Amino acid sequence: MTEISLYRHLDEMMPWNDRLQVLEVIGVSDEAPDVKTFTFRSDNQTWFRYKPGQFITLELPTADGPLMRTYTLSSSPSRPFSIAVTVKAQAGSIGTRWMFENLKPGALVKAYGPAGDFSLHAHPAAKYLFISAGSGITPMMSMLRWLNDCAPWTDVGFVNCARRPEEIIFRKELELLGTHMPGLSLGFMIEERSSREGWFGHMGRIDAIRLPLLAPDFREREIFCCGPDPFMRAVRQMLETSGFDMNRYHQESFAAPVVEEVPAPFAPADGSETAVEAMTPVRFSLSGVDAECVAGQTVLQTARASGVRIPAACEFGLCGTCKVKKVSGDVEMNHNGGILDHEIDDGFILACCSRPLSALEIEA
Repeated sequence: MTEISLYRHLDEMMPWNDRLQVLEVIGVSDEAPDVKTFTFRSDNQTWFRYKPGQFITLELPTADGPLMRTYTLSSSPSRPFSIAVTVKAQAGSIGTRWMFENLKPGALVKAYGPAGDFSLHAHPAAKYLFISAGSGITPMMSMLRWLNDCAPWTDVGFVNCARRPEEIIFRKELELLGTHMPGLSLGFMIEERSSREGWFGHMGRIDAIRLPLLAPDFREREIFCCGPDPFMRAVRQMLETSGFDMNRYHQESFAAPVVEEVPAPFAPADGSETAVEAMTPVRFSLSGVDAECVAGQTVLQTARASGVRIPAACEFGLCGTCKVKKVSGDVEMNHNGGILDHEIDDGFILACCSRPLSALEIEA
């Protein structure tokens, strides 16, 4: 990249296209114990367009093969020349541990997205309350950074729970934002004291007694919640018990929904319908592969059985990584928000949750 090409105006650049370009690591920083922020730019001088609170899927080139991992963006779209993810390495983490050991400035990775509808852009309100625990703070930070850049007067309550003081991610930046945003009210809660630093704030776990102390007018606010599933269940139950209008409650979760298993195709005892007759032809045009989809299988399952690689992460219609173009044919698609209406109108489907209703041709 030449020196002159580093200085291009936004209107001279195209938005990032996740199907054609990869990301280059331009920064790695420590945020808390076992927590790092990885900052990326496009390898092709494009800018990033997304909603605060959305996520991307990284394709990590591990020694055992590509590994797909979904991470929420902690950066703000108000600063469109780079994006960042802030990740915590748990004891059993594979993808995150690989990132810690291998992603250095200059490294390249493929990415897909952005996706997700967990964003204040979809729920405009006069007053917000962001409740998070652990690394669930990342979408809240994206939204708060956007508000700081674009609407710093907004009335925002920000509550974060952590085990110890040093584990509060973004604590210093949050305290700094508290001096710049007149409508920002910060509330931290920890479970245990630390030998590293003193603590004079709230202790324990958030409950029906402590929430009104941290956000006295929480019933008047649009609430966003993110954290471990037990934490979100507790917050949801607490709000329901308090009489909060749950239409104004929104939570982010990457857990798979409970779905019914698709029954195997019925084969009459007299042999009037054979297994071959229950199959639907599927052509993967870019790979030049003609396959047959067994009744009840998805396009993704058919692709894998035929040796055609379609990137996929969550595999229940949320992350949008397996989005492919349907050239012809009809499918039944039951997704969980990983694709937009205009993308469906343009012929795209999510391979993981689409089942053929007729012969198909797919760009894959």
